Amino acid sequence: MQYGYAELKLSWALYQKAPEMLADAEFAKLSKIAARQSAIEQKILASPQAANVIVPGTTLATRIAEIRSRYQSTDEFTKDMERIGLTEDGLKQIVELELRVEALLDKVASDVPALTSVDAEIYYRLHPEAFTPPESRRLRHILLTFNDSKQKLKVLGQLEVLRTTLENAEKFGEAAQRLSQCPTALSGGELGVVKRQQLYPELEDAAFALEQGQISEVQESPIGLHILRCDEILPSSTRPFIDVEASIIERLTDERRKDAQKTWIKSLFA
Repeated sequence: MQYGYAELKLSWALYQKAPEMLADAEFAKLSKIAARQSAIEQKILASPQAANVIVPGTTLATRIAEIRSRYQSTDEFTKDMERIGLTEDGLKQIVELELRVEALLDKVASDVPALTSVDAEIYYRLHPEAFTPPESRRLRHILLTFNDSKQKLKVLGQLEVLRTTLENAEKFGEAAQRLSQCPTALSGGELGVVKRQQLYPELEDAAFALEQGQISEVQESPIGLHILRCDEILPSSTRPFIDVEASIIERLTDERRKDAQKTWIKSLFA
């Protein structure tokens, strides 16, 4: 019964649907994960520490309500319980064991020493790249598409001439509204703030070589021919420690809590 519940729980967590709705490959993956988790939970519940864990009735009731809320009706919930051979009392017993496992893992994690500002600053100094966003650019473009090589030559000539007549962002935006065959035409061809690897690879080098206010040569991508304009260069700059201190402490605390839980679980299998 517990294994059936594990399948049910994982099915909703991984795929947001009931087990009977899964494809064969999805169910095979789910079953493998369920078996592994079941083995770990059994070891945790057999540990000496588990004997002292008590789950409050209100906590159990809240978790049962969460499970029931995943179903559109009581009838659907009841059918799923019947499919895996669970009564409502049986479900409560299994969920209580699940909550005991969670409480035990929380207790293990709570023994991790609190991180200090010094810990956070050491991490900040050792990983400067994590707090230095790469250079980005505010870009516009005009896109013209083509269906064959003859039309491509015509579009190429049109853009070559056009790019020499667009004196500023306003002129470029007006031309984009009139001519561009991209939905961004409605906003004057604006692509917004763009970082590396957000454009087609064929456009990236040209876009990031532009000076502010400069318009690119005609560039080809899988969807057509473009000219790009750089409205603004947003240089790379390191975020001050004071702005990231709290997030560093939160992230490192979470990592250390998970490491402590993994180490404890491994010790149960040793």
